[in-house]
Amino acid sequence: MRSIQFREALREALQEEMRRDEAVFLMGEEVAEYDGAYKVSQGMLAEFGDRRVIDTPIAELGFAGIGVGAAMNGLRPVIEFMTFNFSLVAIDQVINSAAKMMSMSGGQFTVPIVFRGPTASAGMLSSQHSQAFDNWYANTPGLKVIVPSNPYDAKGLLKSAIRDNDPVIFMESEQMYGEKGEVPEEEYLIPIGKADIKRVGSDVTLVSFGKIIKTCFTAAEELEKEGISCEIIDLRTIRPIDYDTVIESVKKTNRLVIVEEAWPLGSIATEVSFKVQKEAFDYLDAPVLRVTSADVPLPYAPTLIDAALPNATRVIKAVKQVLYK
Repeated sequence: MRSIQFREALREALQEEMRRDEAVFLMGEEVAEYDGAYKVSQGMLAEFGDRRVIDTPIAELGFAGIGVGAAMNGLRPVIEFMTFNFSLVAIDQVINSAAKMMSMSGGQFTVPIVFRGPTASAGMLSSQHSQAFDNWYANTPGLKVIVPSNPYDAKGLLKSAIRDNDPVIFMESEQMYGEKGEVPEEEYLIPIGKADIKRVGSDVTLVSFGKIIKTCFTAAEELEKEGISCEIIDLRTIRPIDYDTVIESVKKTNRLVIVEEAWPLGSIATEVSFKVQKEAFDYLDAPVLRVTSADVPLPYAPTLIDAALPNATRVIKAVKQVLYK
C-alpha cells in the first residue's frame, strides 16, 4: 500500500468529495492563491476555481457565518481555520448558530458544515497559539468532534464529516501534516463515533486521540521491554465518544490510563473516567489515572513546553502506578 503525508490524505478527501458533490466548497485564509497555509489545499484552486476554493480576509467570525448561512441553504462548506486558536473569534457562529440551528428551527434547517484546522501545541508558539480546544467543542450539543491521529483515519473521517448533515469540528495537528502513513488508493469511509484499537494488550488500557497517540506508542514500546502489555485505544471521535470499546478493554485489562493534550479540568479524560467507573467499576483493579497538560498557559521555552505537555515518561509512570509497580 502507498504511503502519503497527513496533508495529502486530507487533500485527497477534499478533492474526492468536491468532485463527487458540487455543493462542497472550501473557504478560509490562504486556502486558494497560497495553496493553503499548510499546503493541504495545494493545487485545488487550479482544479476547482475561485468559486469553490475561496480565499477570505482575516475575519474568522465573518467567513464562519457565511459558511453557516451557505450550509443552511443547501451547500456543504468546509471552513478552514488557520489554527483553532483563531476560532475563538468565530465561536459565536460555531456554537450559537451552527450547533444549535437544527434544534432552534425544530428540524427545519440542517447545517452540514465542517470546521477544520490545526489544534493544540506546535512547538515554540507560546500561549495564544498552542491550546487544545478539543474538549471545549466536545462540550457542545449539536456538534460532532473528530481528532484523527494518522493519515488513514484522517482521510476516511474527513470524507464522512463532509457527507454528514450535522456540523463537524475536525481537528488536526500542525506537527502531523508532514507525517506519512499507509492510505489505500480506493475510496473508503470511516464511521464517525467509532474508536479503534491500535494495539492489543492485556495489562493496562491506554486511551488517547490525535497526535498524543504517538506518545502512548512510545510508552508502550518501553513498557513492553519490562514485560508490561499495553492496549492502546484511539478514540478518533470525541463527540460522540465510543464508550463501549473502552469499557470492553477495561474489562479485560482491569486498569486504565487516559492521555490527553488538554488542561485537566473538564477534559475528555475526566468524562471517560466517569463513564468507566460508572459502567465498569467492579472490573477496575486500580483507580483510573489521567495524563494531561499542566494546568498553565503553554510557555514559549522548549524546556518548559516539555515539562507542561504529556510525554512518554509520565505515561510510563502512570502505567506503573496503576499496576502497583
